[in-house]
Amino acid sequence: MKKIAIIGGGIIGLTLANYLDTNKFTVTVFDETTGQATGASAGIISPWLSKRRNKKWYRLAQDGAAFFPKLIQDMALTDDIYQQTGTLILRDASELTELAELAEKRKADAPEIGTIQQLTAEQTQQALPLLKKTPSLKISGGGKLDGKAYLAHLKKLAENKGVRFISEKASIKKNADGWQMITANQTMDFDLAALAPGPRLKELLNEIGYQTDLRPQKGQLLVFETSFKESGAWPVAMLDGEADLIPFMDGKILLGATHENEASWDLKPTDEAYRQLTENSREFLQMPDELFRQFKNYRVGTRAYTSDFAPFFGPLPEEPSLAVASGLGSSGLTTGPYIGYLLAKYFNNAAWQTDEYQKPMENYVGL
Repeated sequence: MKKIAIIGGGIIGLTLANYLDTNKFTVTVFDETTGQATGASAGIISPWLSKRRNKKWYRLAQDGAAFFPKLIQDMALTDDIYQQTGTLILRDASELTELAELAEKRKADAPEIGTIQQLTAEQTQQALPLLKKTPSLKISGGGKLDGKAYLAHLKKLAENKGVRFISEKASIKKNADGWQMITANQTMDFDLAALAPGPRLKELLNEIGYQTDLRPQKGQLLVFETSFKESGAWPVAMLDGEADLIPFMDGKILLGATHENEASWDLKPTDEAYRQLTENSREFLQMPDELFRQFKNYRVGTRAYTSDFAPFFGPLPEEPSLAVASGLGSSGLTTGPYIGYLLAKYFNNAAWQTDEYQKPMENYVGL
């Protein structure tokens, strides 16, 4: 069997590890988790109303959302990891009508959107009691994923399949037969490699002579532990501004996330993030101070962005035995599992065709 190394135990790396054919490969994951975006994340799987002009990105996000039923079945995801409870979008009344028309148009190619309903102010509050009475648009196909819980679950599955985990920072070096992974304690040889370490990919590829279009961005989420035991059934809410309200089971409510370009690699929780997120959401909440008093902790991670805000993934043209993936930005929970699955198909079947999802790799990685 061939030996394959994965650097990065985030949403791409662990999905890839679980979809690789262990009859063909022995798999080793190098997972030094400091700053990992997925481990700090929780978010909304509901890409259909995005107004981003990048059609390739939208196709990837659309197909990423459509992939979730397969992912749920294949990985036996439970409700504390992923739930499809719908998405509420809060905007001005005129914009809600425009978004409803966009949703109906996109539903032709994405039936996963589900039902599209403009809710009255009273219906919005009934659907999500934390909110004030305000009109909204409800998309029934929207879901929510707890990135931290997803990784813990997939790591157990991978270990049960015989995947080996090494909790050390690794660097990469090319040799005559493939790739060397070098840590502080050991050097190991592999036939194949996949690099999915978020923004640290730039540093790794630089070690083997490549320049990469990547930058880090800090993101913070707030976690509240409340007595709302019915919260698991509540939809997520995309508030008008930089804040999403994400209710999980057993009263766990998340509010986020920040997008901090200046802080980049800094992982310290900040009072400024708390102030920004609570103030941005206050006007939409029925009893904001009651919620805010139940603040538990922060989740802090570092995302990866490219100059055009689009992800890239796949084998390097000059090195078909080496695949890379990064640049997911804030859409990683939607696109990451599908990218991991596509990379596994590449290694399992030696077939690769993703022109509909991304620009050529040369736009992001070059010698």
